[in-house]
Amino acid sequence: MMNTLGKRRNARELALKVMFQIDVGGLPPEEVLATTFEQVPVEPEEREYVSAVVHGVLAHLDELDAVIGSLASGWRLERIANVDKNVLRIALYEIQHRDDIPPSVSVNEAVEIAKKYSTEDSGRFVNGILGTYLRLHPQLDPSRPSG
Repeated sequence: MMNTLGKRRNARELALKVMFQIDVGGLPPEEVLATTFEQVPVEPEEREYVSAVVHGVLAHLDELDAVIGSLASGWRLERIANVDKNVLRIALYEIQHRDDIPPSVSVNEAVEIAKKYSTEDSGRFVNGILGTYLRLHPQLDPSRPSG
């Protein structure tokens, strides 16, 4: 029996794979989600999370990309690896729009997923971008001391 954290990690990884196919393959979101859920057995809770995150990221794509672009100094958005960009999109979406997920969890998960699916440097890059974002928006992370 997998614990909730493991299930959520799997769901995040699945959301990344779906976002990657939509982003790189230009495939329609509903088609990618349907195909993914046919091929990968997931519990209803994970399915709900993946769908919500994919739709949420797509609904806020321009604003998420603007944040990434503003924080990735020296990097144009087009030059950021597709995996890293989608990991960042998902984590920023969670931080900005999912009150049920602590920002520190979103950051830690994003770093681990970036290292798994991209490179060790990607983990540092993702951590740097998300860490800077949280420093600029301390009200989003209640676990950080204020002042």
